[in-house]
Amino acid sequence: MESAILDSGWPFEGAAITTLLRSFPAPPRLLGLGEPTHGEEAFLRQRNEAFRHLVEHEGHRSIAIESDCLAALVVDAYVTEGLGTLDDVMRRGFSHGLGGSAADRELVSWMREHNRHRPPAERIRFFGFDGPLELAGPGSPRPALAGLHGYLAAHLDVPSFDTPFDTVDRLLGADSRWTNPAATMDPAQSVGRSPDAVELRLVADDLVALLAAESPRLIAATSREAWWRACLFGRTATGLLRYHAGMADTSPARVMRLMGLRDTMMAENLLAIAPRYGPALVHAHNRHLQRDRSVWQTEGWQGGDLLLEWWSAGSIVAAQLGEAYAFIASTAGGAATPPDTLEGVLHAALPHGGYLIASERLAGALEGIELTPQTDTSSGYFALDPGQVHTTDGILFLNNIPPTG
Repeated sequence: MESAILDSGWPFEGAAITTLLRSFPAPPRLLGLGEPTHGEEAFLRQRNEAFRHLVEHEGHRSIAIESDCLAALVVDAYVTEGLGTLDDVMRRGFSHGLGGSAADRELVSWMREHNRHRPPAERIRFFGFDGPLELAGPGSPRPALAGLHGYLAAHLDVPSFDTPFDTVDRLLGADSRWTNPAATMDPAQSVGRSPDAVELRLVADDLVALLAAESPRLIAATSREAWWRACLFGRTATGLLRYHAGMADTSPARVMRLMGLRDTMMAENLLAIAPRYGPALVHAHNRHLQRDRSVWQTEGWQGGDLLLEWWSAGSIVAAQLGEAYAFIASTAGGAATPPDTLEGVLHAALPHGGYLIASERLAGALEGIELTPQTDTSSGYFALDPGQVHTTDGILFLNNIPPTG
């Protein structure tokens, strides 16, 4: 068995990525590379290595990571135009504390140097594809609505455009209403279903509809790039308002619906990136990129246990893009890994620090072997379910992850 597992892949390096890509039925527009936990630099360094190879040898044009899509505009402006300083970009351009990662800093620095002397059409791009959803809760829709409204107001005349920002501003009120951290646990604290919020959703919907209806004029007057960014503002505004409405939900399905709404926002952003900025590498938690329906058993949530199920961003994207989406899951193992788990078997069979495995070959090597799933997620690590190997296109296995730093 161990020799069959060893023969199912290659030591992780650029040539291995190319070999795996050549085995796919079609070149993917979006190549998902997952991680089983957040904050482990080893996975981020492997992501950086993969992206460099994809750019230099496979024609990849962008990377999208699990970070705030609006904040990421700051990073993209730096790597494409050199706007700002690296320190400021790392502070303002990432959500969820990702800007403090040494590997993320190395990625941004490399992208800037790669682009420095290239014409605009040949520059690689940086995107976040998560919504403005920090750990304390969703952000205010103000920045997204201001960006969308400002674009329309600058390029459309009355009667095509007759919604003053004063109306939007009045409905928004103070940003603190939207960012109240207490609303995360208490739906009664959420502003998401107030009369102002309901009216604001209608206004945002009208603005997005106008953006589409006037697209011939707007693209001609500005650029396809500027119009695409306005669409990003529109997706984010409507997605955030939808999420805030979900925060005010008092039904038992509240948490599950919020999970689904977040992944839907992610999927919409990825589906917008694919046709214009693909091929793109997408990096996020395995659970967001998997093709399967997400299942999460929580313990002690608001005094009880919850079984949550929703469609992941990867499952939505895969359903719509088909073979134009591919997914490489990442996992890890070491001496302390139980030997009857997938990670334990891979640890015993693979001597290299990093190994890229073709999932179809691995599934054949494991046929008839009973493996025990690792279900304990208390440490923040989500092991790969052995039953999901066949739903991946590849697996990046890291043996004996070195200490961070």
